Amino acid sequence: KKIVVVGSGYVGMSLAVLLAQKNHVTVLDIDEKKIKKINSKISTIKDDEIDFFLQNKTLSLQATNNKLEAYSDADFIIIATPTNYDENLNKFDTTSVDSVIKDALKFNNNALIIIKSTIPLGHTEFLNKKNRTTKIVFSPEFLREGSALKDNLFPSRIVIGGSCPDCYFFVNLLVVAAKKEEIKTLHISSTEAEAVKLFSNGYLAMRV
Repeated sequence: KKIVVVGSGYVGMSLAVLLAQKNHVTVLDIDEKKIKKINSKISTIKDDEIDFFLQNKTLSLQATNNKLEAYSDADFIIIATPTNYDENLNKFDTTSVDSVIKDALKFNNNALIIIKSTIPLGHTEFLNKKNRTTKIVFSPEFLREGSALKDNLFPSRIVIGGSCPDCYFFVNLLVVAAKKEEIKTLHISSTEAEAVKLFSNGYLAMRV
């Protein structure tokens, strides 16, 4: 499959390398330095597992800043851009996610769009209604800095939130690319999946 990963931070870089084992993956980014690094088989983040894969595994991976080139014939578009909580406005700043979806739908209205960025409850449902589609879904990530690829190779669980039939195909891509056997998968609504991510973040912060 042809997959676009928007953003090359911990989530984006680890997913791109994971899925590039068995699919053609294009990383879309606005940072020229990061694009050059990826095309030179250099990781944009500190992660030993990613470094090893880039240097020793056969991966179908490239990076670009050309939206048309990236989006036009993609089967899946993964959004891994940063979203910050604005304390002044008392809400999430979802500008980057919303912008990516607008661009993606402009060039390709057939691909399944998977949001990996942290967003507020109900935002995926809002985006589907706004854009008159059902092909925007939410799938939370549970990664540790420095072990992002390892956590994707051996996931504690895979959660997908959405009603689109392609959701099941996307989950299978993650399962096939992982090394762990018998991975727990959970198919729920997008709002429930968003809640899982926010609860997980809050619970881990309380534990610390």
